[in-house]
Order: sequence, then C-alpha cells, then structure tokens
Amino acid sequence: MSGEIPELTRDELEAHQLGSLRDTLRRVYAHVPHYRRSFDAAGVHHDDLTSLSDLRHFPFTTKADLRDNYPYGMFAVPREQVNRIHASSGTTGKPTVVGYTADDLDTWSELMARSIRAAGGRPGDIVHVAYGYGLFTGGLGAHYGAERLGCTVVPVSGGMTERQAQLIVDLEPRVIMVTPSYFLSILDELEAQGVDPRETSLEVGIFGAEPWTDEMRHAVEARTRLKAVDVYGLSEVMGPGVSQEAAETQDGLHVWEDHFLPEIVDPLTLEPVPDGEEGELVVTSLTKQAMPVIRYRTRDLTRLLPGTAYPAFRRMQKVTGRTDDMMIVRGVNVFPTQVEEQILAMAGLTPHYVCVLTRPGNLDELTVRVESVGEPGAEETGRLGNELAERIKTRVGVTARVEVVAPHSLERSLGKARRISDQRG
Repeated sequence: MSGEIPELTRDELEAHQLGSLRDTLRRVYAHVPHYRRSFDAAGVHHDDLTSLSDLRHFPFTTKADLRDNYPYGMFAVPREQVNRIHASSGTTGKPTVVGYTADDLDTWSELMARSIRAAGGRPGDIVHVAYGYGLFTGGLGAHYGAERLGCTVVPVSGGMTERQAQLIVDLEPRVIMVTPSYFLSILDELEAQGVDPRETSLEVGIFGAEPWTDEMRHAVEARTRLKAVDVYGLSEVMGPGVSQEAAETQDGLHVWEDHFLPEIVDPLTLEPVPDGEEGELVVTSLTKQAMPVIRYRTRDLTRLLPGTAYPAFRRMQKVTGRTDDMMIVRGVNVFPTQVEEQILAMAGLTPHYVCVLTRPGNLDELTVRVESVGEPGAEETGRLGNELAERIKTRVGVTARVEVVAPHSLERSLGKARRISDQRG
C-alpha cells in the first residue's frame, strides 16, 4: 500500500543501511570525480567501510562543494538519465543543482506519501498545498506524495491569501501543507472574511520549509481544530520527506532511515556525538541514484532520539536553529552575502549594510539598511532603494524593504562583522 511505514527491527534496518551505504560509496567513487578526489585526499576507500561507525572516517560534503561542481558535476549518472532538476539558492548567487532519476522521483513520492500518512493524512483526503512550486522542492514534493497516497490535491502554491482562504472554505480540504508563518496569515484572512478557523474542514497541518517552535504549534492549534506536525527535508538530500513527525505523538520527527543515514556532529570539532546530544545534523543518502550525497552538512541543529511511533526509526528533535548565518524569510533561504552581491553591483551604495529581521505580524519581514555614497537627495535615495529592492526580489527571491541611509550612520563592527539583526520576538 502506498505510504505504508515499513515494520522493521533495528537490526534489520541497520543491516539494510550497511549494504546500501557500501553500494553508494562504490558508486560515487566510480562516477563522481569530486568524491574520488575527496576520498583519496582523506586516505579512505569505499572498501574500508565494514560497519556503520566507519562512516565517520569519510569526508563531509558541503554546500560549497555543490556550488564548486555546478551544474552537473555531482551527478552519479549521465545527465540524460536525469528526469528532473531542482535547485536552491547558494551564497554566490548560483543555485545548487539537484538531479533526480525516474526511480528517485518514485522514491521521493513514496517517502512523501509515507510522511503524509504518518501526519494523519489518508487516501481520499483533499490536500491543500500552499508551498511554492517550481525549482523549490516543497510544492512538487508535497504534490506527488499526496497523489501517491491517493489524495485529491489542490495545488494552490503560495501567495494570494484571500484566494487561499476562499478555497479552504469552498473545497473543504482535510489536510494543508504550508509554512507555519504563512498559515497564520491564512488564519487571519479567514477571520477577516468572517470565518471561524475552528469551523473549517482542516484537521491536519503539515508544516515545514522553516524552523518553528512548539509555541507556534500551540498558537496554531489554539485557533483551529487541526493537529500541527512538522516535516523536514532539504533539496540537497532529496527535498521534504527526509523525516516526519507522527500525529499521534507530536514528539519530534522520525527519520526515514531506510533511505537516509543521519549523524550528529559537534559543530566545532566535527566529531560525532552520541544520540541524545545536540549538534549539527549530517545526512548521507542511501538510495538516491542521480545525486547521492555523503555526509552532507545541513547546518541544522538538532539531536537524535529513540523512535516512539515507529520504534525502528530514530527521531530528530525539531530544528529551531542553524550553525551559520543563513536567514529563512517566509520559507526562502537567504544569505547576507546574496544581499551584499546585489549592493556591490550598484553604483551609489557602499558595502556597509545590515539585514534586519522582524515579525510585526505573523510573517517575517526583511529590511535592508545600506549606506549611500555621499549625500544624495530624496529622489536619488528613493531610486536607489527601489532598484536594490527589485534586484533582491528578482535575484535572491524575497521581498525586502530597503532603507538607504546616510554615510557612517550604521554601527561598525570591531571584529568579524555580523550582517544580521534579528529583532523577531
């Protein structure tokens, strides 16, 4: 049955992981020059892996490695065998490209069907998908997973909140898949239309694409009659569906370890830490064909815990922080250096700037304050601000408010500059 969670013992799962991992290491060494070079430089060979604990001796993969091998250098199959490409933004403005074979897409659909089932979705449900569609993996991942489970999909995508609310009222979905911050805006719109969210058909909310807290869960559930559960994934590994929170426990996300091998490492020493200790999540794909990743550093902070709803699969604690300076603005990953790139491309602006994150309502807002060159008049200041806002929108993918300020009005750092001021409560 589609979306069925396998019933395995831990020993059976680990035996599967070891065999899949050895096959994956052989494939990437044979077909991906980056891995051949990195394994050789680290003095390891795929045959050195005789137990899962031996993986700690293999080198990490980082986002920089993906950018350095843009666009197809990390593929383990000929490009002609790649059926779909997704991408996410990188710090240099170039996207990180991810490929999928037909089998990869089939696996992804099945994992998302499994995730929706774990969240409480069932065949025949109407699923309202408000994640963005396109190069971002969220919308299409949710879409194909819901169809695989046997659901009726409403592919709304993001934006046009008034229409989102109206479709929820008219089409009566049982499940909604959306970023948690945007769902709060949908709730506001429902109330503005005179609709009590507790009177809608929604019973299951599958929220991902940005960190969110248990406080957010409580706020959502207090205004609705749905269960709010977390889904986790990242484009570089597969997309959404790497792990999923179970509706019956709501106690963290079970990692689908028959397809992904998680580790937690100390962010400073990069040495593995025992289950239960917090650190950076590192993921190795076990069954991906087009673009397997070995020990991918996610930069997400979490911990691994024993399984509960599905005992063979370990849980990861909800991710609420990262080890780098990445900002997540309404589900979009944004790096300060991406903003800096646009500033440096314009005459009339200096490289002195700060990104200010606020949450005046339910949605994050990004304000970029940047110093001008000289003392331009109000008309020129307005033009510079509008041009930079347009560049950020079209090249980075987020809407930002831009304030062009006078020279030397921004505080200077005496040490390593931090370009983010997070003023969200």
